[in-house]
Amino acid sequence: MCGIAGYLRLDDSVVMPDESLIGRMANSLRHRGPDEFGVYIDDYCALGHSRLSIIDLASGSQPLSNEDDSLWIVYNGEVFNYIELRSELKQAGHRFRTHSDTEVILHAYEEWGRGCLDRFNGQFAFAIYDKNRGAIFIARDRLGIRPVFYTVHNGRFIFGSEIKAIFCDRSVPRRLDYKGLDEIFTWWTTCPPRTAFERINELSAGCYVEVCNGEIKTGRWWEMSFPTEFDRGRSAESWAEELHELLVDAVRLRLRADVPVGAYLSGGLDSSATTALIKHFTDTRVETFSIAFQDKAYDESAYQVEMAEHLGTNHHQVSCTYHDIAGNFPNVIRHTERPIVRTAPTPLYMLSALVRKHDFKVVLTGEGADEIFGGYDLFKETLIRRFWSRRIDSPWRPLLLRKLYPTLPLSPGRARFYLETFYKAGLADPEAWTFSHQPRINTTIKLKEYFTEDAQKRIGGHSSVDAFGVDLPERFGDWHHLVRAQYLEVKSLLSGYLLSSQGDRVASANSVEGRYPFLDHRVVELGARIPPWHKLRGLNEKAILKRAMKKELPAAILSRVKQPYMAPDSNSFFCENRPDYIDELLSEQALAAAGVFKPEAVAKLKSKCARLSHAHLSFKDNMSFIGILSTQLLVSLFLDDFRPAETLTRENFSRFYDFRGQPSRKV
Repeated sequence: MCGIAGYLRLDDSVVMPDESLIGRMANSLRHRGPDEFGVYIDDYCALGHSRLSIIDLASGSQPLSNEDDSLWIVYNGEVFNYIELRSELKQAGHRFRTHSDTEVILHAYEEWGRGCLDRFNGQFAFAIYDKNRGAIFIARDRLGIRPVFYTVHNGRFIFGSEIKAIFCDRSVPRRLDYKGLDEIFTWWTTCPPRTAFERINELSAGCYVEVCNGEIKTGRWWEMSFPTEFDRGRSAESWAEELHELLVDAVRLRLRADVPVGAYLSGGLDSSATTALIKHFTDTRVETFSIAFQDKAYDESAYQVEMAEHLGTNHHQVSCTYHDIAGNFPNVIRHTERPIVRTAPTPLYMLSALVRKHDFKVVLTGEGADEIFGGYDLFKETLIRRFWSRRIDSPWRPLLLRKLYPTLPLSPGRARFYLETFYKAGLADPEAWTFSHQPRINTTIKLKEYFTEDAQKRIGGHSSVDAFGVDLPERFGDWHHLVRAQYLEVKSLLSGYLLSSQGDRVASANSVEGRYPFLDHRVVELGARIPPWHKLRGLNEKAILKRAMKKELPAAILSRVKQPYMAPDSNSFFCENRPDYIDELLSEQALAAAGVFKPEAVAKLKSKCARLSHAHLSFKDNMSFIGILSTQLLVSLFLDDFRPAETLTRENFSRFYDFRGQPSRKV
């Protein structure tokens, strides 16, 4: 985990900014990498790097050049198969002066050009500057685990791991993108390249951008795909054996580090599987970390302790209260750099702080298993709703949903009303590309009832629902209905929310790197080939993963019904001694000044949340309150009172590397 930043002038007539800018940009990312700092500057380009030292602690400093200093790289993340690639590149004649994966990327780019990306097994975002051509090449990993953003301003291409680095140039406009807000209040995230800020672009997962001779070209180098026909002759046991073997290797690669590696342990299947597989490669006790909640409706600590005892780990736990969530929420928004509609990232922010407190920089986590192997209720809902769609008037088919949600109202009449008003959405068109996600979309878009007329005008005719449907794969309509749902979940929620707001951003806030064995691209591609009926057997989620892990985990874990990770939402902000910022940001004056939400409507919602603070409100009310509050925080932190970092200097930091290049040659 590191922070990268830089800029490239697009025309000879453009005046380069004061050199202190790249120092401020690198310094704004110091939470991502507090161990070392480095900058490279020449007449056309500036690169900045903040390093979290994990591999090759002694000589892996950045920016790093090749043998003749014609190529320079800044890099965030890990290429886990760098040892194997290094051997191959040495045989091809490349000379290495470090033992870092950074130098492997640089020589791989020299050897294979853009094709090097296909050879990397990792999670990364990197920028390579070609001095001879005056060009820059930036790439992001397949699933979008590591972020990178960019803009064009005043004749310069500017990029950074986080948007705050770009905003260190005070001349870059800082304005909300209302179409981006519209997408967040539909899908929980924006569809790249759009972000929550105007003219600030996010490089999509599995994509690259090349800048040369003033031209900016983007392209896709990897896309998740599924077959239209599955192997019906292969047994589930055979698939499970291959999956287990691959997961063991994915974990092995992700344990490569020159610092200790721990693991998150939630008590569920995915993190338990990851932790169990770590034990294949160590004789020492694994260090595990988890969250306990004061509100027992969200607490899984009993399962966490049970699993830690079964695996014999040295377990650490942080307890999260309502007050903790309210108190830490502004810092979370400072790092997510976008509105969020749930508080779930906040306890994870606290969890990464616990990891860092125990002097760990790296943790393995179970993210990705639900998307790849069919773990979410959304997938079960899709199967039931599709069955229901064949007989929409059937009185009993929709009641299958009660097997998923036994806490639905007991009265058959009330249950029927709830099901028909929520899950019946889109039932008449089961082939629609949004079919699987329509109930979630219909709930989330209700948040837009709070938009002002001015906000609605700024959104204009933008269709947020269609955002992720613009570039669907050509064969999407031929895919099985379950894998269509999987694709959309990976494309939207996984990359844009789970791996961002609940992953990279809250972990890097405390200088911690998360690693995800289930998102090894080999595991993802194998999962895509496994027939849907081996993932969901009836309503038994992740059946193939359970079969693969049956020798590693106790029956209690394998048979336990999945409990989605959630955290207390609006009631966290109405506890005793609540922070002042809540009333300040939701005041009539602050709402009117921001201009996004109707003050009168927000006042009614706030009053309702306060009145029912000891109850559990509807999803719609909870998401509305959190979405409004987080947007107001975003305005306050980034538009009203943005404070760029101080300049990085040798005097401020002992491990600061300043590289000066000779003037570049434009072709």
